[in-house]
Amino acid sequence: MTSARAITAAEAATSLILEVFRLNGQLLAAADRLVSGLDLTSARWAVLGAIANSDSAKPVAWLARDLGMHRQGVQRITNDLLKNGFVELAPNPHHRRASLVELTARGREAYKAAMRAYKPWVESLAKGFSLDDLETAQRVAAALRDRLQVLERRRPFATPPQKDRGFARSGRRPMRAGRLRR
Repeated sequence: MTSARAITAAEAATSLILEVFRLNGQLLAAADRLVSGLDLTSARWAVLGAIANSDSAKPVAWLARDLGMHRQGVQRITNDLLKNGFVELAPNPHHRRASLVELTARGREAYKAAMRAYKPWVESLAKGFSLDDLETAQRVAAALRDRLQVLERRRPFATPPQKDRGFARSGRRPMRAGRLRR
C-alpha cells in the first residue's frame, strides 16, 4: 500500500511541476508585456526588484543567489541594465573585483512605474481566490523549492554522462590526451 501512495504523490507532484512550468512561461510573457513600455523585460524587472528590495547594495553573485538564478545570467542582465542607465556599479570595500550594484535615478523610477502597473494587474489576477488558497499555494511552492535545493546538493538523481559523446554519429574518434589533431 505504501508504494501505491508514493506513486500517487509522485504523479501529483509531476502534475504540479508541469503546471508550474506552464505558469512560469505565462507569467514571464505577461510580465514582459506589462513592462515593455518602460524599456524593461521581466528579467530586467526581476533584477531591479532584487536591488530595490535589498537592505544594502550587493554584488551580482549575491543578487543571483537571492533570485535563485545563475550568476552568469544575472551578470548579463546587469550589464544590459548598466548600458541602459538603470544601474551603476560602486566599489565593494570587501572585494576588489565584485562591484556593488546600485539603482540609478532612472532605475528607481522604472521600478516604481513597473510596480504601479503591477498592482492592478496582480489584484485582477488574485481576484476570486481566497487568501487561504493563495497562502497554501505559496507554502507548497516554497516547500518544494526547499526540498529541491536539498536534493540538488546531494545530486543522487543526476543523469550519468554519456560515454560516446556524439563521436559515433560524427564518424570522428575522440582524441586521446597528448595527441594532436592534424
